[in-house]
Amino acid sequence: MSSRIVVLISGSGTNLQAIIDACNSAEYPGEVVGVISNKVDAYGLTRAEQANIAHQALSHKSFDSREDYDLALIDAIDTYQPDIVVLAGFMRILTPAFVQHYLGRLVNIHPSLLPKYQGLNTHQRAIDAGDEEHGVSVHFVTEELDGGPVILQAKVPIFKNDSADELAARVHEQEHKIYPLVVKWLCEGRLTMQHEQAVMDGNTLPDSGYASE
Repeated sequence: MSSRIVVLISGSGTNLQAIIDACNSAEYPGEVVGVISNKVDAYGLTRAEQANIAHQALSHKSFDSREDYDLALIDAIDTYQPDIVVLAGFMRILTPAFVQHYLGRLVNIHPSLLPKYQGLNTHQRAIDAGDEEHGVSVHFVTEELDGGPVILQAKVPIFKNDSADELAARVHEQEHKIYPLVVKWLCEGRLTMQHEQAVMDGNTLPDSGYASE
């Protein structure tokens, strides 16, 4: 029985595409059953359409408050009866009520080696700090912004004279590898969140996630 996955997006949907591609493999234990964007012109909606996946835009501009929007978003997501909710470039700060509704089933990908560089402009911030390495983290979502337990990280080098765009491209390549893998672990039931910690095959993961160096 495939796990049911709903993906939330705001933009081009490259991580969505990576997950769709993974799901097309016969042995992959999950299926993307719905894609929802808070932006009506997000290219990720076209990706969903091309893959014959149910999709919809639910614009936050149509709601008076963040709370009202998140309640409507919950209603929209729950029509798909998801086992897992994946944030893939969904550029919204979520309310506590939303996070609690999906706690332990809600994951996000963030372009830094958390806890470094929460928030935006992570690539330039890593360059400006003189870091020698940068990367990406997949984590469970909690009420703390970009603060939930890390599941898996991938590191990339920062080269002399790197631009933020060059570094971003290197990070994106890793994102498309590790996000489908983490979603697979969730689908298989190998990965859970217990007591605000990520647990893999019964073992609590370290702060930097699985297979840390």
